[in-house]
Amino acid sequence: MKDGFVKVAAVTPKIRVADTIYNKEKIMEKIEEAERQRAVVVVFPELCITGYSCGDLFFQDTLLEEAKQALIEVAEGTAGKNMLVFVGLPLAYRGGLYNVAAALSGGRILGLVPKQCIPGYNEFYETRHFTAGMEEPVEVLLAENLRVPMGGHLLFVPDCLPELKVAAEICEDIWSPEPPSISHALAGANLIVNLSASNELTGKDCYRKSLVEGQSARLVCGYVYASAGDGESTQDVVYSAHNMIAENGVMLAEAERFKNQSIYAELDIQRLNGQRRRMTTFCGDKKDYRELTFHLKREETELTRFIDPAPFVPGKAEKRRKRCEEILSIQSMGLKKRLEHTNCRCAVVGISGGLDSTLALLVTVRAFDLLGMKRKGICAVTMPGFGTTDRTYDNAVNLVRCLGAELMEVDIREAVRVHFRDIGQEESSHDVTYENGQARERTQILMDIANKQNGMVVGTGDMSELALGWATYNGDHMSMYGVNASVPKTLVRHLVHYYADTCDSPQLTKILLDVLDTPVSPELLPPKDGQISQKTEDLVGPYELHDFFLYHMLRLGFGPEKIFRLAVRAFCDEDNLGGNQYTPEIIFKWEKIFIRRFFSQQFKRSCLPDGPKVGTVAVSPRGDLRMPSDASADLWLARLERCRP
Repeated sequence: MKDGFVKVAAVTPKIRVADTIYNKEKIMEKIEEAERQRAVVVVFPELCITGYSCGDLFFQDTLLEEAKQALIEVAEGTAGKNMLVFVGLPLAYRGGLYNVAAALSGGRILGLVPKQCIPGYNEFYETRHFTAGMEEPVEVLLAENLRVPMGGHLLFVPDCLPELKVAAEICEDIWSPEPPSISHALAGANLIVNLSASNELTGKDCYRKSLVEGQSARLVCGYVYASAGDGESTQDVVYSAHNMIAENGVMLAEAERFKNQSIYAELDIQRLNGQRRRMTTFCGDKKDYRELTFHLKREETELTRFIDPAPFVPGKAEKRRKRCEEILSIQSMGLKKRLEHTNCRCAVVGISGGLDSTLALLVTVRAFDLLGMKRKGICAVTMPGFGTTDRTYDNAVNLVRCLGAELMEVDIREAVRVHFRDIGQEESSHDVTYENGQARERTQILMDIANKQNGMVVGTGDMSELALGWATYNGDHMSMYGVNASVPKTLVRHLVHYYADTCDSPQLTKILLDVLDTPVSPELLPPKDGQISQKTEDLVGPYELHDFFLYHMLRLGFGPEKIFRLAVRAFCDEDNLGGNQYTPEIIFKWEKIFIRRFFSQQFKRSCLPDGPKVGTVAVSPRGDLRMPSDASADLWLARLERCRP
C-alpha cells in the first residue's frame, strides 16, 4: 500500500441457489485466489452465501441459520490473510429480515451493512422478504459472545493506512435517487464497495456502467462493483457477473459478461484524497458514522494498472481528435475576444518554422476567420538570426503564404551585432548573452511592429517551456496574449497534426508535416553543416518526461518519489504499452532537473501575460499556480534522492 495504492478485487464465485455449504467453499476458494493475487479489498456479490434468487426460501429458518454459520466460517477463514472481505447474506434481526454486506478481516466479522433501498418492481420483489436497513449502527448478537455492529453508517479503516476509508452499499442503493454512498463519501469514505445481483437485460450493461463511472466521479472515490453470475440464473432472470472497478470516473477493470470473471486493479487512494482537498465544494459534514479499525500489514502494492506515459494526450484517436478541436476552439475564441475588446485589427506573430509559432499562427488565423477579418491583417514576422536554418526559414515563409497572412522579414543579425558591440559582447562567445540577445531583439521588433500597426503581439510559448523556464525573460517570454500558455508540448504536436489532417489543403498539410518532423530548437546557435545544432531536448530533457512530471505534480499533487515510481512504470515496463523507452537512471536525472528548474524559474511565471486556459493543468499566476517565486526545492530534491537507482 506504499504511495497510497490499494489492490482491490471484484469476485463472482460459482454458486448454487440455497446451498450455503457449497457456496461457502466456493467463496473460500476465491478468497485464496485473491490472496495469491495480493488483493487487499475483496468484494463478493449480494447475498452470495445463500444466492440472491432464493425467493420465499428466505422465510425458512434453516436457510437463515446455515447462512449465519457459513458467514462465521468464512470469517474464520480470513485469519492470517492481509485483506478486507465483503460477502452478502440474509440476516434476521428483531422481527425483520435484512439483506446485508458483512465485512470480514483477520478471522473476525467487523460489521454488517444492511441494504437501504429495497426494490419491489418489475422482476424484483425484495420488499416481500426484506426490511430497509437502519443507518445508525445497532449491536447484533450473531452467536454466543459474538456481537457485531450493523448499520449503514459504518466505515472500515485499516490501521496501517488510516487515509483509506471503506464503506458499502448494496445493488439497488446505487440506482436510487439518493444513494447511501453520497452520505458515505461526505463522512470520509473514499472506497465504496457494492455487492450486487443485477440481472441482465438488453442495454442494461451500458447504463450500469455509466452509474458506476458516474458515482465514482461525483464522489471522487474508488468504486468496486461485484455482481452475481450464472449460478443465480433461474426461472425468468439471467445474471452475467458484470464486475467493475472504477476510480474517479475512469473504468480501471471490467469483467467480460457471462464468464464469472474475477477482476483486479490498484486504486490510488492518495490521488483521490488529493483531488478532494482541492475541491472546496467537497465538504464532508457527516459526523454520525462509526469507524471500525482493523489490522492490515503495510505492503508494497505491485502496479499492474496502466500508467499513461502521455497524460495530456488522449490515447484513443477519436477522443484525441475531439480534444484537439476543442482546444483549438478555446484558443481561437480567447484571442477573438481579446481582439474584439481592444478593437484591434492587426495581430503580430513571430514565425520561426517551429511547432509553437506554427500553432500560434494557426490559432490566429482561426480567430480572424471567426471575426470575419481578412487574414492580411495578420502580420507574420520571420526574423532570421545566427542559428536559422534553411529548413525552418522555408517552412516559415511557405506557411505564412499558404495561410494568406502578411509576411514580413526582418534579419536581426546586424542589429544584434550592433548591440553586442554596445555591451562588449564577443560574437564568438556563444554564451547565454549571445542567445538571449537574439531572443530579446526579436521581441523588441515584434512589439514595435505592433505599435506601428496598432496591433498586438500574439505569444507563442507553450506551458512545458514555462514550467521549465525555457524562455528568455522579457524575450519570447513576453507578449500581449499568449495563446499557447496552457498547452503542453506533447499536445502542441497533436494539435498541429490534427490541423494538417483536417485542413483540406495538400500544400498546407505538407508544410505542417515537415514542421512536425523538425527537431525542437530555439535556433540561437549557429548551425552545423546547415543542420540544427541546438536541440532543446538534448539540453533540458525529453518533453514527454517533463510533461509527465508536470501533470502528476500540479494536477495530482504527488511527491517526487511517487512520480518517479509512476514514470518508471510508464516508461520502463514493456507491459505498460509505453514502456522500455528510458532507464530508471535517465528518468531520475531528468526529474531532478525538472524539480530544480520548476522551482528556480517561478519568477518568470509570476508575470506571465494573459492566455486561455485549455485544461486542468495551467501555470497562470492569476489562476492555477499561485506559487512564491523564491520557494526552496530542497525538500523535493531530498525526497527524490531516496529513489536514486
